Amino acid sequence: MSTPGIEFRQVTKRYGSGDAPLVVKGISFVVPKGTLTTILGPSGCGKTTTLRMIAGLESPTGGQILIDGEDVTRLGTSERNVSMVFQSYALFPHMDVLGNVRYGLDVSGVPREQAAQRALAALERVGLKGFDARLPSELSGGQQQRVAVARALVLEPSVLLFDEPLSNLDARLRRSMRDEIRSLQQSLGLTVAYVTHDQSEALAVSDQIIVMDAGLIAQAGTPQDLYERPASRFVAGFMGEAMLVDGTALPNGTVRVGGEGSGLCLRPPTPMSAGGAPTDVKVAVRPEAWLAGEPGADALPGTLLQCAYLGSHVELTVQTALGTLLVVSPDTQRAWPAGAALGLRLASRGVSVLRA
Repeated sequence: MSTPGIEFRQVTKRYGSGDAPLVVKGISFVVPKGTLTTILGPSGCGKTTTLRMIAGLESPTGGQILIDGEDVTRLGTSERNVSMVFQSYALFPHMDVLGNVRYGLDVSGVPREQAAQRALAALERVGLKGFDARLPSELSGGQQQRVAVARALVLEPSVLLFDEPLSNLDARLRRSMRDEIRSLQQSLGLTVAYVTHDQSEALAVSDQIIVMDAGLIAQAGTPQDLYERPASRFVAGFMGEAMLVDGTALPNGTVRVGGEGSGLCLRPPTPMSAGGAPTDVKVAVRPEAWLAGEPGADALPGTLLQCAYLGSHVELTVQTALGTLLVVSPDTQRAWPAGAALGLRLASRGVSVLRA
């Protein structure tokens, strides 16, 4: 069994007096040592408060927080071996890069020469060797991000925390930096908790994703678990695009999507229990789960309303008895004329059955 790097045990948090509403409502989770866990959710769900409680910047109202097996619930920030990379980077504009990276060591009383050596080594680790004499204003956004990471790493923390670290970067640099953060985490075996509202970012960097909703954990698991096997409508809709359609679980273990004569029967990846009366369910279907082809008795009939060419794939808007569906197809060479009759079938992946 993996060692917990971070552990929450029924942690609650409220701001204000005893009758104020809870912002975090008794959550429990484990971040295994040497792994990266992303805390994901919409604004106001409690994810940043959760990260700040790990850092010691906020005190929990109830419950326990453990880091490397030690109860740190009542310890201050300076008493925890934790470093945090803020959304704004929080670099000192009047200090050069070396001074910024060395700052934490200086205030901790590390001898000046030793602090400089460790800071230079941290800069080399994040690919900024030779940048030590520059001011933050002379760096790009991505380079400032790396300085912030080096300043956190130089303290050799047990846990490294990231609060929306890529939100200030453009799309191309965001992809590059998320890959760098992931590579650094894996090569150094760091325990990382990472907060973002960006689902694609979470899918790309995480060993584990914790989805929060209104102060509670909606679901926790691997990126594949959450995308392909969401436990609720909220998770299905939040982890990428998904259309929720009405379905009926039949006694033979299949699920009928749509009404009799106008829908499809499918056998979900996680079989429904056979036997008993038909049960109403919701079926979450990812756009890539629809297979667009010729009409047929085994297909859901549809009319193509619009086709958008996006290079690696096309996005089809199709009118059906289930409503207007978004369909993603890799077939970019086919002609997709508006008004064409299509037959939609379902792939084995990208379909999840939820209780209605």
